[in-house]
Amino acid sequence: MTSAPTTHWPYPRWIAHRGAGKLAPENTLAALRLGAQHGWRMFECDAKLSADGVVFLLHDAELERTTSGQGPAGALDWSALSRLDAGAWHSRAYAGEPLATLEGVARWVRANRLALNIEIKPTPGTEHATGSAVAALAARLWAGDDLPPLLTSFRAEALEGAQAAAPALPRGLLLDQLRDGWLDAARRLGCGAVVCHHPLWDAATVQTARLAGLRTLSYTVNDPAEAERLWALGTDGIITDRVDLFAPAG
Repeated sequence: MTSAPTTHWPYPRWIAHRGAGKLAPENTLAALRLGAQHGWRMFECDAKLSADGVVFLLHDAELERTTSGQGPAGALDWSALSRLDAGAWHSRAYAGEPLATLEGVARWVRANRLALNIEIKPTPGTEHATGSAVAALAARLWAGDDLPPLLTSFRAEALEGAQAAAPALPRGLLLDQLRDGWLDAARRLGCGAVVCHHPLWDAATVQTARLAGLRTLSYTVNDPAEAERLWALGTDGIITDRVDLFAPAG
């Protein structure tokens, strides 16, 4: 029997990946709104910095896949980024959808009493600065809120920046494999959770994390049988694209 983490954990068990999974253009307000229409109460998104320091939502380092722009996203000022089409790549129904700022997303999330997982997704070479900027802005935008965002990243430098800028905000270490020292890294970064590629969780790894007081979350789980396996292990949260398949209660 594994012991339960002692940290308070106010978040829903189900988390919608990039807003509404693949049903709407990822990381846009349109995607978050669609996810909410399906009953979802917590969303994952990716945040990075524009060249002039605006925190905005985008997954890739480059603009081509999900916008009408070209080249490194972090090389442009927000004035240029704000004019890009971030919806037409997905479908005609979303043509003209703009990129979202974290400030705009925070306003919508808080107004609707929803929860947010912000993955810090820095342009290469800006890891610490991006983590610091995202955390400082999140601390300001959610000041006094009893449901602050969960900040996560694959990059230790980004989490170090977040920890220095806003130590009270909860953090989680993202892992695509369990390298030596992963548990020590999570502790050093003051994380309350570890967010793993879902096959990495088994009875032993869940127990290791839980005995260290860490919550256990998984990405990106789109198969019902795998979701059932993870719940049976006692994990704390699942990130999924399938907002149309899973019932997100709880």
